[in-house]
Amino acid sequence: MNNQPQSPNQPRIELYVAGFALSVLLTIAAYTLVAGHFLGNGNLLVAILLLAIIQLWVQLKFFLHLGANSSQRWNLLAFISTIGMVFIIVVASLWIMN
Repeated sequence: MNNQPQSPNQPRIELYVAGFALSVLLTIAAYTLVAGHFLGNGNLLVAILLLAIIQLWVQLKFFLHLGANSSQRWNLLAFISTIGMVFIIVVASLWIMN
């Protein structure tokens, strides 16, 4: 067993395991909803989008460690600006194709 003290900035393995378990559960939930035809088309789309947003939050929080604390703000700002650029590219592409 490793008895070395862990630095406060180093993420713990429990966070990775919890993030992985949540990701697997959310993926299984989405698959079950689609494969089992439990909801109508409109409600199914809303449920899948909601599960996707929750999964995105889990990935960002547990694996990319993006948070609101001061040491993470630059990483969060870079991520948000990347999302903005991707959104602009997608919307502009769709606008040009029409």
